[in-house]
Amino acid sequence: MRRHTLASTAVGLAAAVLFLCTAAYAGGTGGQGDEGHAAAAACAHGTYAWSGVVREQKLTGLADPITLKRKTESVSGVIKPLKGVSYKPHVMSTGPGVRAADAIKALGRYLGTEEPLADPSESAMPEETPTDFYYNIGDLKGSYYAWGSVGLVEADFTYTCQGGGAKPVKGYVVTWETLGGGFLSCDDRVTGDPFWRPDAAARTAARTLCPAGSPAAKSA
Repeated sequence: MRRHTLASTAVGLAAAVLFLCTAAYAGGTGGQGDEGHAAAAACAHGTYAWSGVVREQKLTGLADPITLKRKTESVSGVIKPLKGVSYKPHVMSTGPGVRAADAIKALGRYLGTEEPLADPSESAMPEETPTDFYYNIGDLKGSYYAWGSVGLVEADFTYTCQGGGAKPVKGYVVTWETLGGGFLSCDDRVTGDPFWRPDAAARTAARTLCPAGSPAAKSA
Protein backbone atom coordinates (compact mmCIF):
# COMPACT_ATOMS: atom_id res chain seq x y z
CA MET A 1 0.00 0.00 0.00
CA ARG A 2 1.36 3.39 -0.96
CA ARG A 3 2.24 5.65 1.97
CA HIS A 4 -0.24 8.40 2.83
CA THR A 5 0.95 11.60 4.49
CA LEU A 6 -1.72 13.07 6.72
CA ALA A 7 -2.00 16.20 8.81
CA SER A 8 -4.29 16.24 11.85
CA THR A 9 -5.56 18.99 14.09
CA ALA A 10 -5.16 17.01 17.32
CA VAL A 11 -1.99 16.52 19.41
CA GLY A 12 -3.17 13.32 21.08
CA LEU A 13 -4.50 11.69 17.92
CA ALA A 14 -5.82 8.34 19.09
CA ALA A 15 -8.67 7.63 16.72
CA ALA A 16 -8.40 9.89 13.68
CA VAL A 17 -9.03 8.30 10.33
CA LEU A 18 -8.85 9.85 6.90
CA PHE A 19 -9.96 7.56 4.13
CA LEU A 20 -8.10 8.15 0.89
CA CYS A 21 -8.79 5.57 -1.80
CA THR A 22 -6.94 4.68 -4.98
CA ALA A 23 -8.03 2.51 -7.87
CA ALA A 24 -6.14 0.55 -10.49
CA TYR A 25 -5.86 2.07 -13.92
CA ALA A 26 -5.09 0.07 -17.03
CA GLY A 27 -2.77 2.15 -19.17
CA GLY A 28 0.19 1.87 -21.52
CA THR A 29 2.85 3.80 -23.37
CA GLY A 30 1.63 3.17 -26.92
CA GLY A 31 3.16 1.26 -29.81
CA GLN A 32 6.48 2.14 -31.44
CA GLY A 33 6.50 -0.02 -34.57
CA ASP A 34 9.18 -2.60 -35.51
CA GLU A 35 11.97 -0.06 -35.97
CA GLY A 36 11.17 1.66 -32.72
CA HIS A 37 11.11 -1.63 -30.81
CA ALA A 38 14.44 -2.67 -32.32
CA ALA A 39 16.05 0.63 -31.35
CA ALA A 40 14.61 0.42 -27.86
CA ALA A 41 15.86 -3.14 -27.40
CA ALA A 42 19.35 -2.13 -28.51
CA CYS A 43 19.38 0.60 -25.88
CA ALA A 44 17.55 -1.17 -23.06
CA HIS A 45 20.35 -0.99 -20.49
CA GLY A 46 21.51 2.59 -20.32
CA THR A 47 22.13 5.10 -17.56
CA TYR A 48 20.13 8.12 -16.37
CA ALA A 49 21.50 11.51 -15.35
CA TRP A 50 18.94 13.59 -13.44
CA SER A 51 18.44 17.33 -13.10
CA GLY A 52 15.76 19.86 -12.25
CA VAL A 53 14.07 17.61 -9.69
CA VAL A 54 11.00 19.22 -8.06
CA ARG A 55 9.03 17.58 -5.23
CA GLU A 56 5.89 19.41 -4.16
CA GLN A 57 2.53 18.68 -2.61
CA LYS A 58 -0.20 19.53 -5.11
CA LEU A 59 -3.81 20.09 -4.09
CA THR A 60 -6.21 17.51 -5.56
CA GLY A 61 -9.43 18.05 -3.60
CA LEU A 62 -11.24 20.21 -1.07
CA ALA A 63 -14.05 19.69 1.40
CA ASP A 64 -16.63 22.37 2.01
CA PRO A 65 -15.68 24.85 4.79
CA ILE A 66 -16.37 23.27 8.20
CA THR A 67 -17.80 25.35 11.05
CA LEU A 68 -18.66 23.67 14.36
CA LYS A 69 -20.60 26.03 16.65
CA ARG A 70 -20.77 23.55 19.53
CA LYS A 71 -18.16 21.13 20.85
CA THR A 72 -18.43 17.75 19.22
CA GLU A 73 -16.55 14.46 19.41
CA SER A 74 -16.30 13.74 15.69
CA VAL A 75 -16.69 15.20 12.25
CA SER A 76 -17.16 13.69 8.80
CA GLY A 77 -17.40 15.03 5.30
CA VAL A 78 -16.46 14.63 1.66
CA ILE A 79 -13.36 15.82 -0.18
CA LYS A 80 -14.39 16.71 -3.72
CA PRO A 81 -11.80 16.36 -6.51
CA LEU A 82 -10.71 19.62 -8.11
CA LYS A 83 -12.11 20.14 -11.58
CA GLY A 84 -9.58 20.56 -14.36
CA VAL A 85 -6.72 19.12 -12.28
CA SER A 86 -5.10 15.82 -13.25
CA TYR A 87 -1.68 14.35 -12.55
CA LYS A 88 -0.96 11.15 -14.49
CA PRO A 89 2.45 9.46 -14.23
CA HIS A 90 4.13 9.71 -17.63
CA VAL A 91 7.46 10.14 -19.38
CA MET A 92 8.26 12.27 -22.41
CA SER A 93 11.50 11.60 -24.33
CA THR A 94 13.21 12.63 -27.54
CA GLY A 95 14.08 9.16 -28.82
CA PRO A 96 13.72 5.36 -28.49
CA GLY A 97 15.24 3.26 -25.73
CA VAL A 98 13.43 4.90 -22.83
CA ARG A 99 10.67 2.87 -21.22
CA ALA A 100 8.44 4.97 -18.99
CA ALA A 101 8.25 2.45 -16.16
CA ASP A 102 12.03 1.96 -16.15
CA ALA A 103 12.68 5.70 -16.13
CA ILE A 104 10.37 6.21 -13.15
CA LYS A 105 11.99 3.33 -11.26
CA ALA A 106 15.40 4.87 -11.95
CA LEU A 107 14.20 8.20 -10.58
CA GLY A 108 12.95 6.48 -7.44
CA ARG A 109 16.35 4.87 -6.93
CA TYR A 110 18.07 8.21 -7.49
CA LEU A 111 15.86 9.91 -4.89
CA GLY A 112 15.99 7.01 -2.45
CA THR A 113 12.21 7.00 -1.98
CA GLU A 114 10.72 4.74 0.69
CA GLU A 115 8.22 3.29 -1.78
CA PRO A 116 8.24 3.00 -5.57
CA LEU A 117 7.10 6.08 -7.44
CA ALA A 118 3.77 5.79 -9.29
CA ASP A 119 4.21 4.28 -12.75
CA PRO A 120 2.06 4.80 -15.87
CA SER A 121 -0.26 1.92 -14.90
CA GLU A 122 -1.53 3.85 -11.87
CA SER A 123 -4.49 6.19 -11.73
CA ALA A 124 -4.32 9.85 -12.51
CA MET A 125 -4.84 11.95 -9.41
CA PRO A 126 -7.32 13.12 -8.38
CA GLU A 127 -9.77 10.39 -9.22
CA GLU A 128 -13.23 11.43 -10.30
CA THR A 129 -15.05 10.10 -7.24
CA PRO A 130 -15.20 12.12 -3.99
CA THR A 131 -13.36 10.84 -0.90
CA ASP A 132 -15.07 10.40 2.47
CA PHE A 133 -13.25 11.38 5.65
CA TYR A 134 -14.04 10.88 9.32
CA TYR A 135 -12.26 12.20 12.42
CA ASN A 136 -13.12 11.16 15.97
CA ILE A 137 -10.81 13.18 18.21
CA GLY A 138 -13.11 15.06 20.60
CA ASP A 139 -13.50 18.70 21.65
CA LEU A 140 -13.90 19.97 18.13
CA LYS A 141 -15.22 23.51 17.84
CA GLY A 142 -14.66 26.40 15.46
CA SER A 143 -13.57 26.52 11.81
CA TYR A 144 -11.71 23.68 10.12
CA TYR A 145 -10.54 22.73 6.63
CA ALA A 146 -9.92 19.40 4.92
CA TRP A 147 -8.14 18.64 1.66
CA GLY A 148 -6.57 15.96 -0.50
CA SER A 149 -3.13 16.14 -2.09
CA VAL A 150 -0.56 14.27 -4.10
CA GLY A 151 3.21 14.36 -3.59
CA LEU A 152 4.16 15.22 -7.16
CA VAL A 153 7.68 14.54 -8.45
CA GLU A 154 8.99 16.08 -11.67
CA ALA A 155 12.48 15.75 -13.16
CA ASP A 156 14.51 16.14 -16.36
CA PHE A 157 16.87 13.38 -17.45
CA THR A 158 19.48 12.42 -19.99
CA TYR A 159 19.51 8.75 -20.94
CA THR A 160 22.71 7.28 -22.40
CA CYS A 161 22.89 3.81 -23.98
CA GLN A 162 25.55 1.40 -22.88
CA GLY A 163 28.45 1.30 -25.32
CA GLY A 164 27.92 4.88 -26.52
CA GLY A 165 26.61 3.89 -29.95
CA ALA A 166 23.65 6.25 -29.91
CA LYS A 167 23.20 9.89 -28.99
CA PRO A 168 21.97 10.59 -25.45
CA VAL A 169 18.20 10.95 -25.17
CA LYS A 170 16.62 13.86 -23.30
CA GLY A 171 13.44 13.37 -21.33
CA TYR A 172 11.07 14.51 -18.63
CA VAL A 173 9.26 12.56 -15.89
CA VAL A 174 6.03 13.38 -14.06
CA THR A 175 5.04 11.00 -11.27
CA TRP A 176 3.98 10.99 -7.64
CA GLU A 177 5.29 9.51 -4.43
CA THR A 178 2.53 9.88 -1.84
CA LEU A 179 -1.17 10.47 -1.51
CA GLY A 180 -2.05 12.76 1.35
CA GLY A 181 -4.31 15.34 2.78
CA GLY A 182 -5.50 16.47 6.15
CA PHE A 183 -7.97 18.06 8.51
CA LEU A 184 -6.76 21.11 10.44
CA SER A 185 -8.09 23.94 12.53
CA CYS A 186 -8.23 27.44 11.06
CA ASP A 187 -7.12 28.67 14.50
CA ASP A 188 -3.65 27.15 13.98
CA ARG A 189 -0.90 28.51 11.75
CA VAL A 190 0.06 26.41 8.74
CA THR A 191 3.43 24.84 9.50
CA GLY A 192 3.71 22.38 6.60
CA ASP A 193 4.01 18.62 6.32
CA PRO A 194 7.01 16.89 7.96
CA PHE A 195 7.86 15.08 4.71
CA TRP A 196 7.22 17.94 2.27
CA ARG A 197 8.19 21.54 3.01
CA PRO A 198 6.61 23.84 2.18
CA ASP A 199 3.29 22.01 2.02
CA ALA A 200 1.76 24.04 -0.80
CA ALA A 201 -1.44 21.98 -0.78
CA ALA A 202 -2.21 22.73 2.89
CA ARG A 203 -1.49 26.41 2.39
CA THR A 204 -3.76 26.66 -0.64
CA ALA A 205 -6.52 24.82 1.24
CA ALA A 206 -6.22 27.18 4.22
CA ARG A 207 -6.40 30.27 2.01
CA THR A 208 -9.42 28.86 0.20
CA LEU A 209 -11.49 27.49 3.09
CA CYS A 210 -10.59 29.39 6.27
CA PRO A 211 -11.99 32.79 7.34
CA ALA A 212 -9.81 35.61 5.99
CA GLY A 213 -8.58 36.78 9.39
CA SER A 214 -7.87 33.35 10.85
CA PRO A 215 -4.31 32.30 11.79
CA ALA A 216 -4.31 29.54 9.13
CA ALA A 217 -5.38 31.87 6.33
CA LYS A 218 -2.92 34.59 7.34
CA SER A 219 0.03 32.20 7.67
CA ALA A 220 -0.73 30.50 4.35
